[in-house]
This record gives sequence, structure tokens and C-alpha cells, in this order.
Amino acid sequence: MNLNTFSVSKIYDRAYEWIILKGPSIIAGIFVLIIGFWFIGVLSKWMKASMERRAVNPSLSPFLSSLVVIVLRVLLILTVMQIIGLQLTFLTVLVGGIGVAAGLALSGTLQNFASGVLILLLKPFAVGDNIIAQGQEGTVTSIQIFYTLVKTFDNRTVVIPNSKLSNEVIINISREGSRRLDIELKFNYGVEYRLVESVFNKTVDEFKDCLKLPQRRIGVSVLEESGYKVAMNIWLKAHGFTDSKLSFQQLLMRNLKTGGIKLPGMPEQ
Repeated sequence: MNLNTFSVSKIYDRAYEWIILKGPSIIAGIFVLIIGFWFIGVLSKWMKASMERRAVNPSLSPFLSSLVVIVLRVLLILTVMQIIGLQLTFLTVLVGGIGVAAGLALSGTLQNFASGVLILLLKPFAVGDNIIAQGQEGTVTSIQIFYTLVKTFDNRTVVIPNSKLSNEVIINISREGSRRLDIELKFNYGVEYRLVESVFNKTVDEFKDCLKLPQRRIGVSVLEESGYKVAMNIWLKAHGFTDSKLSFQQLLMRNLKTGGIKLPGMPEQ
């Protein structure tokens, strides 16, 4: 009976000492955990509202919010464990080793991911833009986290890793809304320049897809022994530029022929 009383008393004393020593740390850890989860919840709501105001891409907004919340929660739990007094040396080494191995194995994928986030945030191009990248010209149909889909004008779908788009030159040919068409034709000195200029201006006036601003520019660009060259710069809408270019050149050739103006190499009428 005395032995049992002694054992219970000893256990009670040790429990009391443990509570006295660890109790404040545990209470502080629980307090930090509660406050931390509350703060992370408030921060998550603020991030979502902020990204909605800034019109962040809908496919990126939930991902970024979830990523930040997960990272903060992991850091919070590790901090609480440290406050309580749990030894994290082995766990830290294990997590670090796994992180290094995963980073080496997924380096290319992570690079594409980081590039996708930058593209969605900085918006060098958007869905519907016509771009030239990696030797491909076409319309952007989708921007994903790891890759971008481009549909070429001959109806091919090209999948381009985002790391290629963030580290190399991209030509956005439709972002400004208009593109300049440059035409240069050679004429014999027997052809009066004012007649050529009038035909050029007539063609621009007749062609409905020509933009009034910026203004057209027509003039003699080169003088040679065998003749002179006339250059013309006009502006067309960026979308449908190729179709407009073909139609305009066809109309110009018809008007030159109707006006009796012969180009070098053109057979005698």
C-alpha cells in the first residue's frame, strides 16, 4: 500500500514538474497557432480580393492563394513545434534532402511553372494575340501554368513551354491593334511619278480596310540607272493583316494596269 502511494506520488510530482516546465511553452504554442491560423485566413481573403481588383488571371488567382496559404501554414506549424520545444533537427534535414532531390528532378518543370506565373502576371501577351515565338507565328489560344498553346495560321496547334517564352524574344504583332504594310515597286523613268502617286492614292482610298491614322506615306525611295522605286506605307488592322495585304496588292495591280502603268517585266499590252 505504501509502495503504491509512493509510486503515485512520484508520478504526480514528475507530471507537476513537466507541467510547470512545459506548460507555458505549450500554452504559448497553442496561442500562436490560433492567432496564426486567424491571420492566415485574413491574409487569404485579402489576397483574393486584391487579385480580383487587379484582374489577375482567373487560372492563376486560386493557385497563388492556395500556395501562399499552404506555405504559411507549414511555417506556422514548424514555428509552434519549435516554441513547444520539439526537436526538429532530423525533420529539417529530411525535408531539406527531399526538397533538394525534388528540385533537381523537377528543375525543368519548376522553371516552366515560374515562367507561367510571370507570363500571367506581367502579360506580355494575352489569349487572342498574334505572336511570333520559337519560329512559330499564330494566335494564342490558351495560357497554362506550364505551357502556352499557339494556333498557327495554317491550323496547327503548337505547345510551347513557358520557360522558352519568358527567356527569349516574343514578337506580339497584334497588341497595338494595327500593322504597317510596306510596298516598294520599280518603274521606268518614262512613267510619270505623279501618275503613279495618283494610282497609289486611289487604291488606298478605295480599299476599305486601310486605316486613316497613322497617315499613309508615298514617295520615291531609290533612284537607279534603269528606273526609280516608289515606296508606300499604309496601316491595316493587326487581326486579318495577311488577308488584307493580299487583297490590297491585288487591287493595286489592277489599278496600275487600268491606269496604263507598266511595271518592269510586265508584258506589253
